Amino acid sequence: MNIIEKLVEAEQNGRPTRQEAEEAVRVLLRWAGEDPTREGLLDTPKRVTKAYGDWFRGYDEDPAEMLQRTFSEVEGYDEMIVLSGIRFESYCEHHMAPIIGVAHVGYIPTDRVVGISKLARVVDTFAKRLQVQEKMTAQIANALFDALDARGVAVMIEGEHHCMSTRGVHKPGVNMVTKKMLGVFRDDPILRAEFMENVERSTRAAG
Repeated sequence: MNIIEKLVEAEQNGRPTRQEAEEAVRVLLRWAGEDPTREGLLDTPKRVTKAYGDWFRGYDEDPAEMLQRTFSEVEGYDEMIVLSGIRFESYCEHHMAPIIGVAHVGYIPTDRVVGISKLARVVDTFAKRLQVQEKMTAQIANALFDALDARGVAVMIEGEHHCMSTRGVHKPGVNMVTKKMLGVFRDDPILRAEFMENVERSTRAAG
């Protein structure tokens, strides 16, 4: 199902129509002091609603479905797997301002592993919703822990919140760090330290 079909289905399921959404954008433009009928803004409502379809596509995606396909032919591999530096773009649910950052995800499998692209897709699914970083961190960890039946899951997120850097206190360059540890990562400080070492090593290599 493409994004247009999803939007049509959403409208049929009680969401406002595209026309209503475009009119809401025109109202905001007028509230800001602009004239939505001037040439440069004529197509802005259409562009904004289309952009919202991309920015908030996570509401139409199911992380559990993404993680259904796993692989067991791994020769008994049962050590830590870490995917570090997953860039994400999300939006603060309080001001709808961007949250830009990176996520680091690790897990210890039982007898099955998942394709690494699926880890990045799960991060994106939760990022493409209105968020607070603490909730997003927990959502990613819980989804992986439940779907993979992993022995442990570790998630760390570093994000710059534009609701803080472009308004309010105006403090750019400040990163918020959140972590969620489940299973053996929660119980074993040595495993937590190994995960953090992997993240730091990867961050240094990328820099």
